[in-house]
Amino acid sequence: METIALANLIDGTLRAPGGGAYLDVFEPATGKVSARCPDSDANDIQAAVAAAERAAPAWAALSASERARHLHRLADAVETRLDELAREESRDSGKPVSLARSVDIPRAVANLRFFAEAITQWSGESHIDARATNITLRQPLGVVGCISPWNLPLYLFTWKIAPALAAGNAVVAKPSEITPFTAFRLSELAIECGLPPGVLNIVHGLGPKVGQAIVEHPKIKAVSFTGSTRTGASIAETAAKQFKKVSLEMGGKNPAIVFADADLSDANLDTIVRSGFSNQGEICLCGSRLLVEHSIYDEFRRRYLEKVKALKVGDPNDDSSDLGALVSKSHFEKVMACIVRAKQEGGKILAGGGAVELSGRCADGWFVAPTVIESLPQDCATNREEIFGPVVTLIPFNGEDEAIAIANGTDYGLAASLWTRDLARAQRVAASIEFGIVWVNCWMLRDLRTPFGGVKHSGMGREGGVDALRFFTEPKNVCISR
Repeated sequence: METIALANLIDGTLRAPGGGAYLDVFEPATGKVSARCPDSDANDIQAAVAAAERAAPAWAALSASERARHLHRLADAVETRLDELAREESRDSGKPVSLARSVDIPRAVANLRFFAEAITQWSGESHIDARATNITLRQPLGVVGCISPWNLPLYLFTWKIAPALAAGNAVVAKPSEITPFTAFRLSELAIECGLPPGVLNIVHGLGPKVGQAIVEHPKIKAVSFTGSTRTGASIAETAAKQFKKVSLEMGGKNPAIVFADADLSDANLDTIVRSGFSNQGEICLCGSRLLVEHSIYDEFRRRYLEKVKALKVGDPNDDSSDLGALVSKSHFEKVMACIVRAKQEGGKILAGGGAVELSGRCADGWFVAPTVIESLPQDCATNREEIFGPVVTLIPFNGEDEAIAIANGTDYGLAASLWTRDLARAQRVAASIEFGIVWVNCWMLRDLRTPFGGVKHSGMGREGGVDALRFFTEPKNVCISR
């Protein structure tokens, strides 16, 4: 396949990076170069910001319904190319095409459509008494920055740019340089759909160069970031010096808590398995710590391992593959090192535990078997630190109090799932565990109206629904005397 040179979207045109440098983009399933991504720098960000500044006033002046029409046209274009984009997303990230086709690209369409509708339904606020009428205006910030990760490339890219655009801002966005292809395709579609030049600018490149330039630029009034906790902390520190708004969605070490009275039908058990291994475990919401009440532990482990061992690791192009390749060689090596460390900490490997070698075109790909480990102490690194791969630890517990203590025993607090028939228990435990999202008898059941984000080292601020629109606007109170 021909290696394609991608381009930045700046001021409504596709442009090569100003410095002329490019980065290799690898297909994880084959280990081979599949594209060349612009290695942009601060000068490219400066050009993008200048274009966004020119475009912002006219875009903000459009009615909400007119901005919504632009977003719907972009959603239409993405939906029309769903199969093509799913193949490209899979080639970039290593995930099965079937997953990209059923989840990633449809969710990108849903993000654009949801915020197109949300902005037209967002009601204003007024407060009236005998003295005055107070009206709260929600005004766009102007130029904002969006930095998205590699694990759900178009899904999370649109999750950020859609509310920013809907609220009337012009955007300078950086997708991951590891998985840039569908963001490049979105650039082409934005031009095709007639999105006004400069309203959306997409600049590719490395975090320390392009991401840092976005965060540091004084004309960018807010930054929405999804990625590692370490990078998020650096962004927060830089932004604080400028009193710049930040929204940070970072790592997770999420528990799935299974009580003895849980309904463990095959369907529910399938969901628990999926919560650990979907997208090769490369989702910040995956339940990498599986807590099981001691009285059902042995039987649960038997049934759970049967299902995990039945998962197929294979060519992402094969619709029968449950797991594909890890996103990069460096991430593959990190996950493999984490498995070695777990053994050194006393962990017993119940399933997986190593690389998967495939034949044919995937012979050099970065595949890891779904791995289940038990007998680890709660305070070990494996149970406290994010691995972000197909690795789940099994942890027995006795009673609610111990389950809560184990669940809260990390620096992270993004998401948890509880499995029980006892609604009162579910409410007690949900209130006691330190996580921004708690699913009860389900996982990844998302309503885009709800606030999304974590606590502790998992993040700051919330995305989704009105919370996202609030982040990308500034409230102004207008008091009119009566």
